[in-house]
Amino acid sequence: LYTKLFNEYYKQKNIKINYQGIGSGGGIRQLNAKTVNFGATDAFIKDTELENFDAPIVHIPTAAGAVALSYNIPGIPTLNLTADIIAKLFSGNITKWNDTEILNINPNVNIPKMGVVTIQRSDASGTTLIFTDYLTKASSIWAEKKLLGKMIKWPKGLAGKGNAGVAGLIKQIPGSIGYIGSVYAIQNKMTMATIQNSSGNFIKPTVSSITEATNTEIPDDTRINIGNTSSENGYPISGLTWLIVYQNQNYNNKTKEDYKELINLLNWIVKEGQSYAEPLNFSPLSKSLLKKATAIIDSIEY
Repeated sequence: LYTKLFNEYYKQKNIKINYQGIGSGGGIRQLNAKTVNFGATDAFIKDTELENFDAPIVHIPTAAGAVALSYNIPGIPTLNLTADIIAKLFSGNITKWNDTEILNINPNVNIPKMGVVTIQRSDASGTTLIFTDYLTKASSIWAEKKLLGKMIKWPKGLAGKGNAGVAGLIKQIPGSIGYIGSVYAIQNKMTMATIQNSSGNFIKPTVSSITEATNTEIPDDTRINIGNTSSENGYPISGLTWLIVYQNQNYNNKTKEDYKELINLLNWIVKEGQSYAEPLNFSPLSKSLLKKATAIIDSIEY
């Protein structure tokens, strides 16, 4: 998404942005070291981590994405799952696909007696954080395990590096289920489960259901994990992605012109740039979130 945005910005404004997708941790570290104008992250910086910065920083939401549960059960194109069932699958308490709990929420689906193989990320990932945050909020079974973060010690299963690694294992192993970024899952035509949200509705990850997930209680600084959204039609395993910048741009010999260029870029991303999100299967900001993003940009000073 950022590659597309910055390419379009260059075409329209003749301003070149040098952006490297090096992971959320890298973006945060480089902003802290003041070697970049902005960082990007899928995991907001917690209060304790903000203390590591020598000046206030702000988070500007740019789009929403989600985590899909992709599975490989031959002949089963649709599958309903709940948070508790997902928690039991990934903790090893449900070991067969024809378990009574799964059959009960999938009437008239002839699910075979097949062993469950769970697949997770081997690397630290915002995807893992969004997935485990959702399970912690939506399932008391998972909450008791205190397994939440970008990298955790999984109770069972196999691991792959990145979305591609997890997806590759799912495709190879009948009976497997794993979590991958929804954009990757949609683009690669992976089979995806329909997940019950907090309103009791079964929702598939789509651009519209992920945007809908952002229509929930969000603080003005937008630093929140929106997993298990209260939105009636929102997909429950959704999350925001942010650009992070220093609130006061007068540092490291930056000029007022540098400050103005950054503000122009940020405003363009949250306004005109939103039209590029949906064609790439990212979800644009909702109207309420766009208002908050604009107010945050307005708070940046020189």
